[in-house]
Amino acid sequence: MQHETAPGRTGPPVEQLEIINPATEELITTVPVTTPHQVDAAVTRAAAAQRSWAALPPADRARALRRFASAVDGHIEELAVLETREAGHPLGNACWEAGNVRDLLDYSAGGVERLTGAQIPVAGGVNLTFAEPLGVVAVIAPWNFPMPIAAWGTAPALAAGNAVLLKPAETTPLTALRLAELALEAGLPEGLFQVLPGEGPVTGTALVEHPRVAKVVFTGSTVVGTRIMAQCAATVKRVTLELGGKSPNIVFADADLERAAAGAPGSFLDNTGQDCCARSRILVQRSVYDRFLELLEPAVLAFRAGNPADAATDMGPLVSARQRERVRSYVPEDAPALIRGTVPEGPGFWYPATVLAGAPGDRAAVEEIFGPVAVVLPFDDEDEAVRLANDTDYGLSGSLWTRDGARALRVSQAVAAGNLSVNSHAGVRYSTPFGGYKQSGLGRELGPDALAAFTETKNVFLSTEPSTQESP
Repeated sequence: MQHETAPGRTGPPVEQLEIINPATEELITTVPVTTPHQVDAAVTRAAAAQRSWAALPPADRARALRRFASAVDGHIEELAVLETREAGHPLGNACWEAGNVRDLLDYSAGGVERLTGAQIPVAGGVNLTFAEPLGVVAVIAPWNFPMPIAAWGTAPALAAGNAVLLKPAETTPLTALRLAELALEAGLPEGLFQVLPGEGPVTGTALVEHPRVAKVVFTGSTVVGTRIMAQCAATVKRVTLELGGKSPNIVFADADLERAAAGAPGSFLDNTGQDCCARSRILVQRSVYDRFLELLEPAVLAFRAGNPADAATDMGPLVSARQRERVRSYVPEDAPALIRGTVPEGPGFWYPATVLAGAPGDRAAVEEIFGPVAVVLPFDDEDEAVRLANDTDYGLSGSLWTRDGARALRVSQAVAAGNLSVNSHAGVRYSTPFGGYKQSGLGRELGPDALAAFTETKNVFLSTEPSTQESP
């Protein structure tokens, strides 16, 4: 996932972040950064708030989270407009993202009273386990989906009785700051959920290395993720990492080609391709390769790039000029482009929808581009499809299209990825686990077990053996 914090920046730390509208290149506002000293003070406040939060009756904690969800629900449009301005997301997409925060808070609230331990049969007594909160959790969120992914760590961590310190990406802190205000308005304790804007190497490092931060949840690049994992080792912190993908979209000859082609553009153009689950490697069985491309071209060209505030827009700009240059590096002037869309003229970090003819091992076919670019590769049989699908360091997501149910199961089990969809591209739900194989990360988020990832298991044995001392 190519959204590490402050990539490539050199020089002294900045005092404020400049927030740029990627559709207009205009300055929206500036946001003060959080210094290491302020991080330390925030941890102290969070630790105090966490103790009282964890001591609440479970039903009261659940009610507080539902009030937070209601507050988000009452400000969906406001949050969506902020997301559109700072991240360039089409307004409809941004409304869905704000709604996802609301829904995840509701879902997590439902888990508070189901966070139970166990009674384990043992000799000589009764053995009980308790799921206890970790304490203070740091969530480091990316710029590609600022609201939902921040909530993926924040909601279950709060539900499990922890305090949360959220560091948003440098380019997209506005929705996070507003969510923190809504949490206070909903009655969450002061200090329990704090947002700490700043640069990764300064604010992020201070959080990761702080001895009283018990866990780090990071979404970003593999390069930064491995660095954070090493930093966490120094204080034996728990860590969850979601580090991106290069997901395959496998189309077999027996598939419903019209449906597969119609769905393919959204699978790699949604959020302008800035999606760790983007199906940017389209693997098509050779016997239907030409027909699939005939169906794919009009579907791609119909995906409209334009003003994110326009309801008719399907695709907005890339998040920054730097990201646009990165995407361009994968599509040289002489690249064998099969399909190329159009984008608005004038200001904005625009890049057209692009489909390349590729070969196994091509840089564009194995590296995460994080832009609206897909590579189409032919395959001859099921074994080759699986081999190509697994020919990457990542293993996050993917899709396969076939009418053969047995094949769907065989291939799903053979592809090394954490989240697969058959005859669909819908792979992420707040009610099901999400995470990857190989260099796509470590651990799982979301789903019914999400709260458990923010707890310690305590084991208690109570002896029932009679006393050896005789009663008087």
